[in-house]
Amino acid sequence: MTRKLRDDCFLHDDDRLRHGEALAILRERIAPVAAVVELAPEDAAGRILAEPVVAPRPIPAHTNAAVDGYAFAHADYDAGAGSTLPVSGRAAAGHALAGPAEAGTALRIFTGAAMPEGTDSVVMQEDVESTERDGVPLVRIPPGLKPGANCRLAGEDSEAGATLLEAGGRLRPQDVAAAASTGLARIRCYAPLRVAVFSTGDEVVRAGEPLEAGQVYDANAPMLHGLIAATGAECVDLGVLPDDAATVEQRLAEAAGRYDALITSGGASRGDEDHVVNAVDTLGALHMWQIAVKPGRPMAFGQIGDCVFLGLPGNPVAVFVCFLLYVRPVLVRLSGGHWPEPARFPVQAAFSVPKKKTGRREFWRAFLTRDTDGRLAVEKFARDGSGLISGLCAADGLVEVPEDATEVREGQQVAFIPFTEFGIGRG
Repeated sequence: MTRKLRDDCFLHDDDRLRHGEALAILRERIAPVAAVVELAPEDAAGRILAEPVVAPRPIPAHTNAAVDGYAFAHADYDAGAGSTLPVSGRAAAGHALAGPAEAGTALRIFTGAAMPEGTDSVVMQEDVESTERDGVPLVRIPPGLKPGANCRLAGEDSEAGATLLEAGGRLRPQDVAAAASTGLARIRCYAPLRVAVFSTGDEVVRAGEPLEAGQVYDANAPMLHGLIAATGAECVDLGVLPDDAATVEQRLAEAAGRYDALITSGGASRGDEDHVVNAVDTLGALHMWQIAVKPGRPMAFGQIGDCVFLGLPGNPVAVFVCFLLYVRPVLVRLSGGHWPEPARFPVQAAFSVPKKKTGRREFWRAFLTRDTDGRLAVEKFARDGSGLISGLCAADGLVEVPEDATEVREGQQVAFIPFTEFGIGRG
């Protein structure tokens, strides 16, 4: 059901959606929409897995040597005193010994070679003494080796039928290795989500253009490009929407027919020159508008046909924070991934805020530091303005302050969300 919009002039924080309520609405209404494609393992890193990867056989498929050395049967060996055994053959990786090993002998073996039938242990080559008797090579194996020494057992990594990777996870290089180890030649993944971005406002101009009185350069579009790319989606910049209701409605309608998701920055309030929310209300349905969060009050969510609409505030800090908290998980879920919930870490506050308004959740830009005893602490960026990009550059993450908090005291523990939880930490 579309949430009924109310006059912003008379809207107070108690009437707005709380952070948890907003997330619940988004989670309830979002499902994967990206197409499924098949990729070679070397092309799959970074993509979201569309179906589980299951081991069709044990991994490794055979028991093999973990080192270069000599394979032997532990039953032929005196663990207390050591043994001298004749060398009767050779086994290398990819070149298994034909037939079983001769009883009472050792076999030269190399890392990765299948253990010959009749052997169960390997001694490292640097631990043996090689001799010869009557033209027969011998090896002296020292005492103390246990049965199965220096062997990798069949199925030691994964048993046949084990699920190695669950659908919905983003494939890391090590995950691709796990898939390739099953012999899988093609991996079913989700194709990148197609996301379009609009900036809004007659005062917004792009970098490189002359700046007239009253105008500002667009910092939001390039920032959104980077944030969207970090989710694995493809971003298309559709330019700046003017402060004209008919034009806004026409261009949003055109974009909604071509992309999976549509993101705007600015124009999300109900002022005389804010046309985006009204256009979405006319063209489709608005499921969420106005949240009790700072920064980010006029955050909006809706749809135009099958296209998901996400309306962000205009100030860069609010755009950044709302993207991380609300837009990023929506894009990941639309892309076929699991809903990502960033971890919060308890860290000691190296600052004080004597008065905080209740009824809204706040997210403060902050950076990690050390207290006088060398313990990890977090310091709040001194200025709170939503247009201060310098605070985003200085910050290592966000301090999350709940709705019922009235203050933060130096030394108390606060919830810190590092930017690494969103894949955008410092290099």
